[in-house]
Amino acid sequence: MVGALVGTGGFLSAGAASAAIAPESVVSSASSDVERWVVPQTQQGGNYWTSERMQSAIPGAVLVQDNVAAGVVGAVAAGATSRVAPQKAGPDKSTMAASVSPISHIGKIFFTLGGTDYVCSGNAISAANENTVVTAGHCVNEGPGAFASRLTFVPAYENGSAPFGQWNATELYAPTQWSNSGDISYDTGFAIVSSPTGTSLSDSVGASGVTFNQSRGLTYTAYGYPAAAPFNGQTLKSCYGTATPDPYGQSQSQGIPCDMTGGSSGGPWMIGSGSTGLQNSVNSFGYNNIANTMFGPYWGSVIQNTYVAASA
Repeated sequence: MVGALVGTGGFLSAGAASAAIAPESVVSSASSDVERWVVPQTQQGGNYWTSERMQSAIPGAVLVQDNVAAGVVGAVAAGATSRVAPQKAGPDKSTMAASVSPISHIGKIFFTLGGTDYVCSGNAISAANENTVVTAGHCVNEGPGAFASRLTFVPAYENGSAPFGQWNATELYAPTQWSNSGDISYDTGFAIVSSPTGTSLSDSVGASGVTFNQSRGLTYTAYGYPAAAPFNGQTLKSCYGTATPDPYGQSQSQGIPCDMTGGSSGGPWMIGSGSTGLQNSVNSFGYNNIANTMFGPYWGSVIQNTYVAASA
């Protein structure tokens, strides 16, 4: 193995979470590429996530450290390019401009896996159900293994503030290539969340459009809440650069110049500059011997199928 794979941002100590109890009821979708987990009410966030628990949550990057493919992997299935337009927030629901930090539809994700509390990043995306969040696969499922519990999305988080409240997940989705095999090339997951106010997520904060089966080597703006040193996870950060292939061929992921660390896992990659572009990947991992490079999965047909199942 040429390069050692570590969690988002690299330079983390070894050790993933211990195996959790297998899901009580996994409901398969119509696609064999997708696994759906209906979160029991007893495992939903409820009032679990106090400010103290949020502060002590461990960056979810440690969960992806062992997901190294054994050599060069096969090509990710690709199909026709597809695009889904963004959804705008409803009238008077959001006063935040998309270009101002914090960004209303990007936030932090808190969850429990293997009895440990973790933190990642995520983004509200356009969907028919208007309540869909996308993040890294390792932020919803052990890959392979159990799905997370107590997962909650906190949009526009900043310095402990949650201006739009906490949105608890009721369903989780992941490609079976991730949930059954832990293939890092498919490190993407989706959460369906319930509203704390009765208004849908997209009406409350807006939602990014998404696109799949795009050309490789595009230029992206990536966002996230890095919590490992030298960052503290309290404010949104961004990176910008042109994507290049995984130099070791251990995944079909692409890398962009970025020094974000653990906690930024699952943050969105937007095509072009700024937060208004279509989302086309997420923060996934870094190599400990390649400084300041963030890798994200290529969104081909399998991840598209997972999105379609989650967003219905």
